[in-house]
Amino acid sequence: MARGAGEILRAGYGQQFHIKQKGVIDLVTEFDHRSEAYVLEAIHARFPEHRILAEESGARGGTTDPIWYVDPLDGTINYAHGVPIFAVSIAYAVGDAVQLGVVYDPMRDELYAAQKGGGATLNGGRLQVSMPVDLDHSLLVTGFPYDIRTHPQNNLEEYKRLSLHSQGVRRLGSAAIDLCYVAAGRFDGFWELRLNPWDVAAGGLIAQEAGAIVTHCRGGADYIGPPASVLAASPAIYAPLLELLNRDA
Repeated sequence: MARGAGEILRAGYGQQFHIKQKGVIDLVTEFDHRSEAYVLEAIHARFPEHRILAEESGARGGTTDPIWYVDPLDGTINYAHGVPIFAVSIAYAVGDAVQLGVVYDPMRDELYAAQKGGGATLNGGRLQVSMPVDLDHSLLVTGFPYDIRTHPQNNLEEYKRLSLHSQGVRRLGSAAIDLCYVAAGRFDGFWELRLNPWDVAAGGLIAQEAGAIVTHCRGGADYIGPPASVLAASPAIYAPLLELLNRDA
């Protein structure tokens, strides 16, 4: 399903398409909708009784478990501007536990996948998080909310603080890819303060199964339930990263 949705996105990349403003800096394209329709139809055809929570169409299906979390295009602003950093994210959960997660980057043909208790892979090869010497020698990644201009919890102070205690902090524009890059050891840690379940459900499991500690930014185990936030880091830097994030909280 992720590969099929990714092919839809790849076919539309760089083309002229309609862009709709959901907010001042929050966009949706026709390819968000095409990708989501493809995934939702595929899930419903196989599991008509399952619930689905998707970014563009919201909740549908039954009222009990299992539930699917679908982000058909994580990184829409990048996609709309021709920046090739975006992904399809699909997760399957029972109760509060995500059981399966897949994130597909169609521009690099990178398929990240994980099963709870079964490890994480990239195109079939096993993933393992990095083990940096300390936080000062770590490369981090973060993201910012769409209402950064108006909401006081906009991550700017946290970004400044962590930039002064690391080798650098990047911003790619896709939480799903950020989490997968932690799993792959490309980044040592990732945090973001305000997210939605479909942003982090698949990537969070992938990072965990690769050996990262993944929690809410305040340290709680639930990073999917509202208010969703996520901290995913190598065990080598998780504790100091958590402490710095909450120093003035």
